[in-house]
Amino acid sequence: MSQFFVLHPTHPEPRLIKRAVEIVRQGGLIAYPTDSCYALGCHIGDKSAMERIRRIRGVDERHQFTLVCRDLSEIGTFAKVDNTQYRLLKANTPGAYTFILKATRELPRRLAHPKRATIGVRVPDHAVASALLAELGEPILSSTLVLPDADEPLNDAEAIRDALEHQLDVILNGGACGIEPTTIVDLSQDVPILVRRGKGDAAVFGFED
Repeated sequence: MSQFFVLHPTHPEPRLIKRAVEIVRQGGLIAYPTDSCYALGCHIGDKSAMERIRRIRGVDERHQFTLVCRDLSEIGTFAKVDNTQYRLLKANTPGAYTFILKATRELPRRLAHPKRATIGVRVPDHAVASALLAELGEPILSSTLVLPDADEPLNDAEAIRDALEHQLDVILNGGACGIEPTTIVDLSQDVPILVRRGKGDAAVFGFED
């Protein structure tokens, strides 16, 4: 049965954040709030926890995972970023965007898309997620908390507990954070490609409504 931590949405309690990070480092799977919607997260080095995310989401090995990062320097370790891409990322992070980039050799191979060798990266603008990342000191491997056959992500921490309390180790209740997932922009090609229109304004990348 999962632990349930109630956190202040803008000033999360350091004691609870520290405990959540300890659980992540021990191979635990968490649900946590972001600036778009709730996400599932685990340690980037834990293959078993990654497979647990796949089972909950009902996705296969072609699923594009996301590294949720503290800042651009972390992104540069795991994804290839040229000068043009860097300017785009700098202008739009933190924010409700996920960027698809070519993976570097530092990224564990099992985390990259098996055919495209890409990884999703993002820097969230949410106090709980930011505190979690700062305490962990490295990215969290994440996926939007959408259950199989559901039209929208789970947004209420109590509903997450009702649905997944036996499949998660910790639920971080930071209050409701919306049901609109991030806007996904693929920067791995010669020109940006809009993969999904979501909470982030796609117009800043030249995509019209």
